[in-house]
Amino acid sequence: MDPQKYNGNIHPDEWINDIQAYFNIKQKSYINCAIISLVDSTIKLPTGINNIEKLRNALKEDISFTVFKNTNKRKLQSLKYNPERKGGDTSNFISTFRKLCYNAEINDVEEQKKYLYKSLPNNYFDYVSTEFFEKMKNLNSIDELIKRFEELVLEESNLIRNGSIVALKHVATGKYLSSIKNLCYTTGSKFQLVFAGSPEPVPNSLWKAIFDDELATYTDNYMMLQHVKSERFLGIYFVYNGYRYDYCKSPLNNYTEVGCRGNESYFTRNWKFNHSKLKNHQGYLKSNDTINLSIYRTQDGRVEFLRSHDIQFTIGNDSFQEVACHNERLGGNDEWCIELIRF
Repeated sequence: MDPQKYNGNIHPDEWINDIQAYFNIKQKSYINCAIISLVDSTIKLPTGINNIEKLRNALKEDISFTVFKNTNKRKLQSLKYNPERKGGDTSNFISTFRKLCYNAEINDVEEQKKYLYKSLPNNYFDYVSTEFFEKMKNLNSIDELIKRFEELVLEESNLIRNGSIVALKHVATGKYLSSIKNLCYTTGSKFQLVFAGSPEPVPNSLWKAIFDDELATYTDNYMMLQHVKSERFLGIYFVYNGYRYDYCKSPLNNYTEVGCRGNESYFTRNWKFNHSKLKNHQGYLKSNDTINLSIYRTQDGRVEFLRSHDIQFTIGNDSFQEVACHNERLGGNDEWCIELIRF
């Protein structure tokens, strides 16, 4: 392919490199008029240019190069990052960012960092703004900057968001929190039952995580879990037993029954989550976190935790691993691994 003419719309260094490769010109070799003629006539070159370095310097001193650099700076200022979950492409973004920095001759990594930060969309700030500058300390090159940015983007992509579809794996038994539409308990509330079922996240084990904000933090940490297939919520229910209100009991013991229901009265469905491995953890809820889920019993003020164990109850000919709530000492049966299935 024939070499392109230089008209000020490419960085002089890049154009010179292409010319050297095409004509096999060494750094200090003399150049002829044929090469000079590849510079657009609108760019006035001084006389006496007889080698590559003189040509490079002349092109950089022309006003067209100043305009070129400033144009790329303005493009860099207006560049916006869009994550893959919103149709973006991180690889293309980074390629464009690096090219604009090169064209604008922004070589200082601290300045590059500021431009990268400005490219983040406003709704990214909840998480990224608190993490960005902490992760971007002590950088020595644009490669390090991009590497840490990619790590940050990867972490952000694993955050559980309002409306995310998740699965909850019971750590001790490896089975997922599940429900089946219109399959109900035969005792207690007789609501749609909840159990620990498949060792894989199948459709009956998918839940929509619902928060008040876009992201959920461990310091402000209530969520609702809506069963995707039945659109009913995970919770506990209390009834009047003839002389007082009490919570329904689970099928096999005196624990509190956990079921699925809509938005009816006497049904509590707000779950508090805490990291089971890190005390006083203040980060954001993200995929593969191991958590404890607790619920507040409004009738008696008791806090109980979601538990499963390798004990089965039967409905008809089918057996189900029990899930219930308790207020005993926390242990391995109370740990759930939350997994992001899709945004």
